[in-house]
Amino acid sequence: MLNFVIYPNFQKPNALPCALEVCQRLHDLGGTVRTDNAYREAFSGLKFVKYGYFPLLTQEADIVIAIGGDGTMLRCARQMIGSSARLLGINTGHLGFMAGLETTQLDELEKLFHGEYFRSDRMLLEAVLHQDGKQIRFHALNDIVVSGLYGKVFSFSVMADNALVGQYRADGVVCSTPTGSTAYALSAGGPLMEPELSCIEVTLICPHSLFNRPLLLSSERTITIRHTAEDTRHICMSADGENPVLFHAEDTLEIRKSRESVAFISMKNSGFFDSVNQKLMQSLKGFSET
Repeated sequence: MLNFVIYPNFQKPNALPCALEVCQRLHDLGGTVRTDNAYREAFSGLKFVKYGYFPLLTQEADIVIAIGGDGTMLRCARQMIGSSARLLGINTGHLGFMAGLETTQLDELEKLFHGEYFRSDRMLLEAVLHQDGKQIRFHALNDIVVSGLYGKVFSFSVMADNALVGQYRADGVVCSTPTGSTAYALSAGGPLMEPELSCIEVTLICPHSLFNRPLLLSSERTITIRHTAEDTRHICMSADGENPVLFHAEDTLEIRKSRESVAFISMKNSGFFDSVNQKLMQSLKGFSET
C-alpha cells in the first residue's frame, strides 16, 4: 500500500476540486491519503483522509503530491528536506513547468501504483548568511538571489572557494541549480540545463558591462558573495523568492550544494523537454503537441 501526502495550494484556481478528486482516486486505488491539519475543513467530506503535521508526514510518505503551481512545488520541496519521499506536481497554476501532471491527466495516477514513472533527482542549494556573529541558513531548489531593491545598482564580488571569479556592478546575481535554470536565471540570460545535472549557475542581473556572461561552476565549489554598497537598506538576499533578508556590507553569504536532494516524479522520460517545448517555446514556434 502506498502512502500519499497531499500538499494543496487553495489560492490557485481549481486546486480544491482537483485535490478532492486526487484524494478520492488514490483511495479508490488502494492508497493511504494524508494531509496537514490545516486542511481538515477542506477535506471534511472525505472520511478516509488522515491528518498530521506536514513535515512529519513526509518522513513516512512514499509520494508527496503538490497541487498548485511552481511556487507550490518549491515550498513543498523545502518542507520535504530529509524525506525519502518522491514529489509529484499537479499543475493548477499558470505555467507549472515543474509539474508532472496537468489536471486533465489524473487518469495517470494509477501508474504510480505500478511504478510506471520516472524519477528525477534534483540538487538543492544551501546558503549560509554570516550576519552579526550569527549563521542564518537557507535551502533552495531553484536559486539564491542577491539583489538591490527598486533596480538599485551596487558593487559586489564573487569568489569560488579561494579564487576571485569577478568583481561586478549590477542589479544583483542569481546562483541557481539546474532546476532553477528555467526560472529567474533564464530571464536573466542564463542557459537551459537538464535538471539532473550537478552544477551551480552564476548569472548577473542587468550587469553594467558589455561582456559578462553566465558561469557554470562545479557543485563542489563554495561560492562567496560580498558587496560594498554604501546604502545597505535596499540590498537583500532570498531563497526561492521567499522572505528577503537584508544583506549588509559587513555580511558574508556562502552558497554551496546541499547534502539533501529532492526526487521528482515525471510520467514521461522526456518530461523536461516536453515542458520546454510546450511551456517555454510555444509562443515562439507555435508548438501545440499534447
